[in-house]
Amino acid sequence: MLQYTVKRILYMIPTLFFISMVSFFIIQLPPGDYITTLAANFAAQGETIDNATVEQLRRTYGLDKPAYVQYLIWIRKIIFEGDFGQSFDWQKPVSDLIWGRLGLTIIISLATLLFIWAIALPTGIYSAVKKYSVGDYIATFIGFIGLAIPNFLLALVLMYVGFKYFGQSVGGLFSPQYIDAAWGWGKFVDLLKHLWIPVIVIGTAGTAGLIRIMRANLLDELFRPYVTTARAKGLKERALLTKYPVRLALNPFISTIGWVLPSLISGDVIVSVVLGLPTTGPLLLRALLAQDMYLAGAFILLLSVLTVIGTLVSDLLLAALDPRIRYS
Repeated sequence: MLQYTVKRILYMIPTLFFISMVSFFIIQLPPGDYITTLAANFAAQGETIDNATVEQLRRTYGLDKPAYVQYLIWIRKIIFEGDFGQSFDWQKPVSDLIWGRLGLTIIISLATLLFIWAIALPTGIYSAVKKYSVGDYIATFIGFIGLAIPNFLLALVLMYVGFKYFGQSVGGLFSPQYIDAAWGWGKFVDLLKHLWIPVIVIGTAGTAGLIRIMRANLLDELFRPYVTTARAKGLKERALLTKYPVRLALNPFISTIGWVLPSLISGDVIVSVVLGLPTTGPLLLRALLAQDMYLAGAFILLLSVLTVIGTLVSDLLLAALDPRIRYS
C-alpha cells in the first residue's frame, strides 16, 4: 500500500505539469484576447480605441509575447512565488479574488455533501432491502424527478416558495442588512436561514443519482453466496447488512471524493448565478466571458489539481474499505 501511494504521488508530478499547460492553452483557444473583448465592449457603447492604444495595452499586459513565453512566466511565478498573476478585468491579484470567495463556496459545498450523504445512504439501503415496496417506488419516483428537473428551475421555484410562504429575501446568502456587516451570531444565523435553498437545489441531482447507485450496488451484494452463508449461520439481519453488503456498496460514496474537491472551488455555476450567490462560480464564468486568462487559468488549474488529488484520496480510501481491491 505504501509503495502504491508513493508511486501514485510521483505520477502526479508530470500529470500536474501537463495539466497546467493544458489549462493555460485552453483559455487561449477562443479567438482574440482580453484586449479584443475590451475593444468590443467599448464599440458596443459607441466608443472606439485606436490601434496604438490597443498595442500599448497588449504590451502592458504582456499579451504581445508568444503564448509559450506567457505560460513560462505564469507557471514560474506560481511555483516559486505563489503568484497566480493579475486579473485584467478586476485589476486585482487573482489570489485575492479566489480566496475572497472561497470560504462561502466551501461552506455551501460541504453542507451540500452532508445533505446528499444523509439522504442518499439510508434511502438507498431502504430501497434495496425493501425492493418493490411502496417506499421503494416512492424513492424511485423522487429520484427520477430529482434527475429530471434542471437545477436552475428548482432554484427559481424554491426562491418563490421562500419569499411567498416564509417571507425570506430571495437571492444571495444574506439579508440586505447583513451583506456588509461584520461576522457575528446574527449574521451566522441569517446565513443558515438562506443556506437551505442552495443546498437543496445543488444537492437534489446528486442525491437522486446516489440513491439509484446505492440501491443497485446493494442489490448486487444481497444475493451473493457470502450473504446467504451469513444468514444460515444465524447472523442478525442488521449486523449482516452493516458489516458486509453495505460496506462494499459504499464504494460509489467514497469515489465521489474525486469530484467533491473540485466542486468545493467551482460550486454549481448556473445555480450560483440564478441565486446570486457570492461564490467562485460566477467569478469563473465572468473570467471566461471576459477572456481574463490569468483568472480563468488559475480556476481551471485549481479544479484540475483538486480532481487529481481527490482521485488519489478516493482510490486510497477504496483500497482501505474494500479488501477485494488489490494494487500491484
